[in-house]
Amino acid sequence: IDYVIECSEEACGDMNQRGGGNFAKSIAELGGAVNATGSDTRGFCAAPTHALIEAAALVQAGVYENVVIVAGGATAKLGMNGKDHVKKEMPILEDVLGGFAILISKNDGENPIIRTDLVGRHTVGTGSSPQAVITSLITAPLDKGGLKITDIDKYSVEMQNPDVTKPAGAGDVPAANYKMIGAIGVKRKELERKELASFVEKHGMPGWAPTQGHIPSGVPYLGFAREDLTKGSLNRAMIVGKGSLFLGRMTNLFDGVSVIVERNTGKVEAEGATVSKDEIKGMIAEAMRDFASHLLSE
Repeated sequence: IDYVIECSEEACGDMNQRGGGNFAKSIAELGGAVNATGSDTRGFCAAPTHALIEAAALVQAGVYENVVIVAGGATAKLGMNGKDHVKKEMPILEDVLGGFAILISKNDGENPIIRTDLVGRHTVGTGSSPQAVITSLITAPLDKGGLKITDIDKYSVEMQNPDVTKPAGAGDVPAANYKMIGAIGVKRKELERKELASFVEKHGMPGWAPTQGHIPSGVPYLGFAREDLTKGSLNRAMIVGKGSLFLGRMTNLFDGVSVIVERNTGKVEAEGATVSKDEIKGMIAEAMRDFASHLLSE
């Protein structure tokens, strides 16, 4: 392991350097990853998908060969839903601390590919309406890749377990996300209104993850996605990290990024692969033709 990215919702530091870090390097130390360095990435619920894209980019650029992204839950977060359960004289339903680790390595011709060219992002100017959020995170990367909403076999959104969130008053979060994605698909005329329910069932999943903010946000499906995109029958999945930045009391902006993960075609680019001479000749010839036609038009 060359590099570790820690992407949970907490921060560490002393009284003078609050939040300075570095959880990642301390985890590498405890885990015995003696050849690794690392750093912390923060973005509340969206941070794991930010980290996934960063890790893929680092590997693709050849900076590091093996990058691990890791995060864990916090006891403070367990109290959020728990207090609402207690108010309703229910037992506290969530009694686990979530955690995950994902290894990102260079293309081996077998494991799924992270499409760093098909990334969705909620920018500062996007806006916070549900339609604006879904457009920036879902349809913008699809349009860039010439894909329809139905071309993604599985969407992994905020996968909170509704058995925990419904009694706490937060509803079924994954189902609400899938309905919004399906509704945008209807608006784009990529599926019929009558197909909305079947779209949610086919392209979505029931929520199963612990509800500790960043833990359920897109990434819990990655282990299953690896199976579905290698041994299974699926070809594409979209990982959507979505969350509010209001938790930091620094802004009223929304946050989110997404990335498409695809079945590996088996082709592995040679290291240092460059454009061939024939390709360069073709590009020069095309430029000359364009220049010549411009002169003739004048």
